[in-house]
Order: sequence, then C-alpha cells, then structure tokens
Amino acid sequence: MATVRPQTAVPSQPVERGEKAYIQVLLGPEEGVPHFITRKFTILPGGSIPRHRHPTLEHEQYVLSGSMELGLGDEVRIVKAGEAVYIPAGTPHWYRNLGSEPVEFLCIIPRTEGYVTEWE
Repeated sequence: MATVRPQTAVPSQPVERGEKAYIQVLLGPEEGVPHFITRKFTILPGGSIPRHRHPTLEHEQYVLSGSMELGLGDEVRIVKAGEAVYIPAGTPHWYRNLGSEPVEFLCIIPRTEGYVTEWE
C-alpha cells in the first residue's frame, strides 16, 4: 500500500550514545514498507554520534541542510547540504556538527532481521 507520512507526525528520539543528536523513523515496517527504512537524523550545533559500524548493513545518506564532519574508516570528510553519501557494510563511521546550524540528513537502510551496531 502506498504511504504518505508527514515528518511532523513522527516523534524525534535521542540517538543512542549520541550528543545533541536525534532520529526519526519516517518510513519502515510499521508503515508497511517491505524492504527499506528511511530515517531522518538531526545533529544540533556541537552534537555528535560516536564512531561505530554495522557489520552487515550498508547506508545511503543525503544531507538536507547544514554541514558536518563525517568519519569514514580512517578518512574525515566535510559533507554538506545537497551531497549524498554511501557507507558500505562494516565501515566504521562517526558524525560531528562543528557549525552553528543544525545538520539534517536522510539515512536509508535495508530492512533486516538483525540490526547490529558495534560501538568503538
């Protein structure tokens, strides 16, 4: 069944181990989406999500607003609004907002039975 869901209808939750970082699950299994989960992250100025990895889960991300540092393995990149990111399964990654504006990005992941996060 097709679904349209406004972002304002989705509660925002703190990101596990994050600082000033929040997640909203916009679309997923509860809305009848069979294969993917679309999430929106917001990281406030000074906020971060620490280094972690997902052994079997790839990510596709799109930055909606702001800019941030993104650690990908041993590399650090600055990503900003309008840029897309692919994170292969098993790649360590982290996020840090050093700017004065919130960073917002979409993160699309495949739906799986076991979502594992390994914190480093």
